[in-house]
Amino acid sequence: MATIDFKSAVGRIHFDGGTTDEGKLIRKSKTYRNIAAGATAENLYKGLEELAKLSSMPFIEVEKVETSGVNN
Repeated sequence: MATIDFKSAVGRIHFDGGTTDEGKLIRKSKTYRNIAAGATAENLYKGLEELAKLSSMPFIEVEKVETSGVNN
């Protein structure tokens, strides 16, 4: 039976970097590594939101990106 094993996770904050000449949104991001496997969505959001406040760019959203391995 195959299993999925957590390897790592990163938290990514997306910012509004302005607009292009065509009016399209420029998205900037900052990535934070070593997010704990058991980090709750609420705690992760609050922590990354606080870090986003340190930026001069307007905050858009937060995302969590996980890497997992599939083993047999």
